[in-house]
Amino acid sequence: TIEFRPNLRNANHGRQRAMTLSTPLLEGGDDQVRMLKWQKAVFAITFVNYAMSHFSRKCYTNVKTDLVDSGVDKVILSQMDTAFMFTYAVGSFISGRLGDMFPQNVVIGVGLIGSTLCLGMIQFFEWTGVVHTNYPLGFFFFVFAQFIHGLFQSTGGPVNTSIMGNWFPKKGRGLIFGLWTCHQYIGDIVAALATAAIINAGLAWQWALLLPGVLNGVWGVINVLLLPNKPSELGLAKEDEKTANAAAGEGGTVGFVQAFKIPNVMGYALAFGFFKFVNYAMFFWLPFFLSLHFDAQSANLISSLYSVGMMPGGVIVGWVSDLYDGRRACVIATFMLLLAPLLWVFAMFSDSMPPMLLLALLGVMGILVGGPNNIITSAVAADLAEHPSIGGNTRSLSTVTGIINGSGSITAAFGLMVIGPLQNLGGWTAVWYFLIACVVTGTGLMGPKIMKELTQHESTK
Repeated sequence: TIEFRPNLRNANHGRQRAMTLSTPLLEGGDDQVRMLKWQKAVFAITFVNYAMSHFSRKCYTNVKTDLVDSGVDKVILSQMDTAFMFTYAVGSFISGRLGDMFPQNVVIGVGLIGSTLCLGMIQFFEWTGVVHTNYPLGFFFFVFAQFIHGLFQSTGGPVNTSIMGNWFPKKGRGLIFGLWTCHQYIGDIVAALATAAIINAGLAWQWALLLPGVLNGVWGVINVLLLPNKPSELGLAKEDEKTANAAAGEGGTVGFVQAFKIPNVMGYALAFGFFKFVNYAMFFWLPFFLSLHFDAQSANLISSLYSVGMMPGGVIVGWVSDLYDGRRACVIATFMLLLAPLLWVFAMFSDSMPPMLLLALLGVMGILVGGPNNIITSAVAADLAEHPSIGGNTRSLSTVTGIINGSGSITAAFGLMVIGPLQNLGGWTAVWYFLIACVVTGTGLMGPKIMKELTQHESTK
């Protein structure tokens, strides 16, 4: 008889081999599921963070009339806005550096809780009636509240962008960041709806400041307790990423000088200044321009189409730049070069343009302006912070974003000072031509990056 005996050695070897092959796949799959869940959570938390900043600002602007009625005159309000803009611009540089030196969730939490403090100060000073008993002291208190409010609010852009850059890889991040940049518009819309609901409910206008104040504080605590700064904190980073992060940590953070030396950072910072000025000019002056041709209520309604167009602008630019392998400078330049002739159309024909055509062109203008502005301070900044020139050091994104955002705010603030005199010298035609010059100048400053992207594209064919 012939006995058939199973080859236990080969069978065991086969089972061991199967386990060796399958175990990493199971672990990797589990990590991928966890990574996806945390990416969604980080997206949502940081989205709300930035929306909270705009929610606070918009609620404050919505009750300015009530502040005037309570004795806070327009001179004080004007100086409050100036103080906020100044410290927000300078604070962007400082916050960016802090975000690379300290735990980012803590920096964001402090910024949100600080906004709670500042909104509370405004309410407290109004309640005491200090402007009636001692006007110079009241003037100082109100301006000081917005002065430090700008510093706290400046943490939103650089630090939240840094956390998003830590969690989302370069490939495909354009569309993700484009969607993410809708946060500011959602914050503005929610603020308008919340203020209207408070007024319609017959509540005191102070509730419109109390609500964002409380929500900011609560959300700040949530950030400190729950928001992970990067995947490695949860054991999700791969071994090579952990090694890179460890090396970066040993080398310290990237300082301002090193960040400025990263290729294209300075060019983008200057270009963004011109682009942001164009956006600010439209945002602040478009209702005034339209009021020359429409009644005040219609002018405000029509100008809102520009803001509506800005929301999908970042999504479109991000998505298109992903389709072209992350060549964001080329896509941004294309949008800006489309904007220039559109501004020329306004310079030549805005006085005689049919209303329906004007509405359509304002929406298109919002897309062309909003797309590049939104993507430069998000996906582009994240790309720049991963440049090989800093040796794999990932602790530079906050600083890079702060430099770009701060430079843009300062340039835009100075540019707005020119709009009034230009109107007096040459009317709105002069203003439109000046905006065209800014668009062309900003695009030209991106020239080296554009040429590099085009050259790399040709070499890969």
